Amino acid sequence: MNNIHVGVGGWTFEPWRNNFYPAGLPHSKELQYASRQLTAIEVNGTFYSTFKEATFAKWRDETPEGFVFSLKAHRFTTHRRDMATAGEGVERFVGSGIAALGDKLGPLLWQFMPTKAFAAEEVEAFLRLLPREVQGRPLRHVLDVRHPSFACEEYLDLLARHDCTTVYTDSEKFPAIPHARHGFAYLRLMRSRAELATGYPPDELVPWARGAREWVGLGADREAFVFFINGAKERAPAAAMEFLKILGG
Repeated sequence: MNNIHVGVGGWTFEPWRNNFYPAGLPHSKELQYASRQLTAIEVNGTFYSTFKEATFAKWRDETPEGFVFSLKAHRFTTHRRDMATAGEGVERFVGSGIAALGDKLGPLLWQFMPTKAFAAEEVEAFLRLLPREVQGRPLRHVLDVRHPSFACEEYLDLLARHDCTTVYTDSEKFPAIPHARHGFAYLRLMRSRAELATGYPPDELVPWARGAREWVGLGADREAFVFFINGAKERAPAAAMEFLKILGG
């Protein structure tokens, strides 16, 4: 289904050269290969480094039509004591050339520190900083919050007011916060197990796939992004491909 995007975090990971990438595949071809097995990638590199427009254009050109990148905002923007002071970092990240991805530009992910507790005025001040477009291209924003205090109606009300959504996390460490008031859902599935070839048992993936199908079936504007992140990261590509197989079935 074209409105369900499934993938992993990043594409450069040494263990994937043993169980995902073909033997001998040049490292420079890994994005090209991964983007033909998956339908989306959440970019981790933008969390740690600043990239230029030419790099985003290169990623665009190496991936097939319909592929989507979710970009994680730089940590210096989101890992701060007061999120209301993040304006300069937001502008720098959005203005770094991300528009060069064109139609392959997916949501922007703003990941808060695990210790950052919910404070309504501060969160609303941050949401006001998020631009709605860049170079004429609409932007969509998703917050990845990790403190249990965010699991409240006030947080969801703020998101709805500012046309943003929140990550739904399948994890032992972070809260799972459902938010049904936005047109796209963003899932980070973080329980892959090393002893399973597909990370998750296929029968555990079926309800997630069914939920994604039901979500996008609610309207033509609905989208779902499903990323297999962390857990046993070496199994993430296999889990994503199994998820796509279930969707296809």
